[in-house]
Amino acid sequence: MVLALLSVLPWALPGRAALVRRTRARTARDARAAAIRVPPGVDVAVLLDLADAALGAGASVPGTLQAIGRAVDPMGTAPAGAVGPALRQAGSALLLGAPWAEAWAMTPPGLRPLVDALEPAWQDGAAPGPLLRRAAAAVRADRQQHAQEAAARLGVRLVLPLGLCFLPAFVLLGIVPVVLAAGGGLLG
Repeated sequence: MVLALLSVLPWALPGRAALVRRTRARTARDARAAAIRVPPGVDVAVLLDLADAALGAGASVPGTLQAIGRAVDPMGTAPAGAVGPALRQAGSALLLGAPWAEAWAMTPPGLRPLVDALEPAWQDGAAPGPLLRRAAAAVRADRQQHAQEAAARLGVRLVLPLGLCFLPAFVLLGIVPVVLAAGGGLLG
């Protein structure tokens, strides 16, 4: 009975405080991530590939932005700061002659790779294809690196819980029978 209580004790006491700390940290981390990322469901690498395909087919930069904006939000129901309306607004502003920085003023920060890849094409007339493909590859490589780092952190975080799960089982199944057998042999 005492061993059962001792095996539950590590999860009962510090677990609650650790859970609260993890929840608060996760909430703060999610809030920071939401401020710098594109909304879920919109992959920046795919947007870069779409822009590359449209520009490679002969579309203009503003026309490409408007087409991608319509593709991301076909019903036009997304809020003003969302990706679809931001791309449509940037394309319209560029068509009307707005400066590059002004056209992208209301764009979510997560679209920065698209903005940076298209700027030389708009400002200097450079071919956008290689820049868009390089930016898409960089976004995918960055995502893969973050996934690998998260997997490595998960392995480190699982060591203690798994150890706490297996240690009582090892003691009860491996050590206690040996001690009881040795103690029974000494007493009997």
